[in-house]
Amino acid sequence: MKDNYVLQLQNITKEYPGVRALNDVSLEVKEGEILALIGENGAGKSTLIKTCSGAVIPTSGKIIVNGKEFAHMTPQLAKENGIAIIYQEFNNVKGLSAAENLFLGNPIRKGIIIDQKAMEKEAEKAFAQLNIKIDPKTLVGDLTVGYQQMVEIAKAIQQDARILIMDEPSAPLTSAEVESMFKVCELLRSKGVAIIYISHRLEEIYRLSDRIVVLRDGSYVKTLITKDSHVDELIRLMVGRDLKETYPSREECIVEDEIILELQNLSGNGDKDINLKIRKGEVLGLGGLVGAGRTELVEMIFGSVRKTSGKILFKGKEIDPKSPREAIDLGIALVPEDRKRHGALLGVSIKNNINMPIYKRISRGSVIDSRQEMDVAQKYQKDLLIKTPTLNQLVKNLSGGNQQKVIIGKWLAANSELIIFDEPTRGIDVGAKFEIYTLINKLLQQGKTILLISSEMEELMGMSDRIMVLYEGRVTGELERNEFDQNTIMRMSSGV
Repeated sequence: MKDNYVLQLQNITKEYPGVRALNDVSLEVKEGEILALIGENGAGKSTLIKTCSGAVIPTSGKIIVNGKEFAHMTPQLAKENGIAIIYQEFNNVKGLSAAENLFLGNPIRKGIIIDQKAMEKEAEKAFAQLNIKIDPKTLVGDLTVGYQQMVEIAKAIQQDARILIMDEPSAPLTSAEVESMFKVCELLRSKGVAIIYISHRLEEIYRLSDRIVVLRDGSYVKTLITKDSHVDELIRLMVGRDLKETYPSREECIVEDEIILELQNLSGNGDKDINLKIRKGEVLGLGGLVGAGRTELVEMIFGSVRKTSGKILFKGKEIDPKSPREAIDLGIALVPEDRKRHGALLGVSIKNNINMPIYKRISRGSVIDSRQEMDVAQKYQKDLLIKTPTLNQLVKNLSGGNQQKVIIGKWLAANSELIIFDEPTRGIDVGAKFEIYTLINKLLQQGKTILLISSEMEELMGMSDRIMVLYEGRVTGELERNEFDQNTIMRMSSGV
């Protein structure tokens, strides 16, 4: 049976100064198989797949591709041996056409001239093979995220990839785009392509995979046959403990009568006549489909975009923040949907990120009080259980869940009173989600107020005191906790 394995990772270990990211991990994937790779953020999934592409050189272990043994890969070796990885951040050029992206670095030539027509013809064939309709002449930047991902898959197949590794492929996609991607994965499986599929969405794992490999804290835990496994078992294997509750109890959180934020007929940024009130110590959930205007609304509250009419009242006083800096100084914080681009400075240390909003406060002139800077960072590392060998660790080297905790730490250091969470658990595994929910409850116990945007219905109902639903920039309904109902929220979200 082992002759079937197209890729085997044997005893892969990767050590960095002060931390062992991978500890003796082994797995194998067969031709025409979808192997799911799961584990909490920080379990070592990304590091492991990067050893397959040559982006990470393992400290020890070996990689076997179609019977050929390698101590480590290089990007060129991986390509020559049919390995392709589709990362969360696509490796495409937005200003080039879909066809040009397919042949990036290896264009079809007629003599010394690039043969544009031949590339477009081949691209058309590649897209047809995957049953996807993309005009090869369209600029990639003009395609939806879902179609951009299809271009990446087509590029891998065009380059004769027989082992396709997909890292959280559904995270940026709409539900319709996810369905299209599933069909393409199933088609590739039928053509004998081996797929390693990383996702924190367990329903996808059960829909697509044949077998599941679980990692925890950089170590291999277990391999399961998907159809014979159960979701509770997976969660226990991932987190190393039973998660009896999906959402922590909110008994100690007291909602007061004081109105912290009030919007009166607020319009702008695609939203129209929005009215809402949030009381101190409350979680107001904002429901709605992608494009409903939820992020657009919080951009106006946070000063990223100016309102065109209406009023914003914060703690009873009218405000009109002209920039995020003004909103931060007032006591408003935003944990954004795209934490990698807008939430944290990835190339900067944990210590610097946490202290970013308060450097003015802990400095004399241009000299930073380094002791106070370290004290603040240590306090929030401890309070938020940020996993890191050192506070000088760059944020880009942390797991998604720990990156999110750094952003929350930053706003706690700034002593923000209203904290806006925009999709706080997107791309985060089940164990780290529970930690984020627990942190939200701690913020409420400290008298903070939360405005929560979530596209996950269960999360919205599990964490909110009230839910307000938007559709095409307008409020379509509001529900108290005892009225929460998935069908009702869905109807409101669809404008019904």
